[in-house]
Amino acid sequence: MGKIQGIENLLVYLDSVGYPLTEQQINEFLLARKIPHSKPYGNRIVFDRAHIQWWVDMQRKTDSLF
Repeated sequence: MGKIQGIENLLVYLDSVGYPLTEQQINEFLLARKIPHSKPYGNRIVFDRAHIQWWVDMQRKTDSLF
């Protein structure tokens, strides 16, 4: 269970698993609290890799319905 630190690293990870998003899309998901993350201190944003993979899988299922 790894951690992804920061939006830039999340963008790289999402691209590597075939679910590319833009920084603006990530920020919109963060503001709407629609992407799993934590802010342990300050402006640092941390994403749990397993939770993000689950989220990507759920997004793909939702996308395939439309």
